[in-house]
Amino acid sequence: MRRLILLCCCILLTSCGGVAVDEYAAEQPALDLKEFFSRPVQAWGIFQDRSGKVIKRFHVDINSRQEGNRLILDERFVYSDGSTQQRIWTLRPDGKNRWRGTADDVVGDAIGELVGNALRWRYELNLPVDGKTYLVTFDDWMYLMDENTLINRSSMLKFGVELGQVTLFFRRQP
Repeated sequence: MRRLILLCCCILLTSCGGVAVDEYAAEQPALDLKEFFSRPVQAWGIFQDRSGKVIKRFHVDINSRQEGNRLILDERFVYSDGSTQQRIWTLRPDGKNRWRGTADDVVGDAIGELVGNALRWRYELNLPVDGKTYLVTFDDWMYLMDENTLINRSSMLKFGVELGQVTLFFRRQP
């Protein structure tokens, strides 16, 4: 019983910490989502389990378009095992420094905070693995490095416990 209480306390303490997106207010260049995705983008990434082992590598082609104030991102994934996936995001501004996003496998809305060169997305995703689907939580941090390069680091969690991380590099195409 004491171990269970200690485990719960540790989980609660680690979930309360973290950096606020406002810490990046002065960082340049400032990220403008509509501008960054105004051209085709290619991305490369890996998924690592909680031990750090690379489980999957992938490449993504992203084409986008604007529909009114909405930004539509059509992502086409090719994984190292040969499997493919498509995800279409619909992003929309939601007040100062805020964005909302939807996609077919996202439960509810993804909530984004954009300040300076950083964007933090938080959302729940239905993740298919070996014929089963798991509801996981993503905590995505994206950082604009220069006008053509965006780096994304994501933590994937279940019940507040990290299952793994995704690292992704985006590059705008000419």
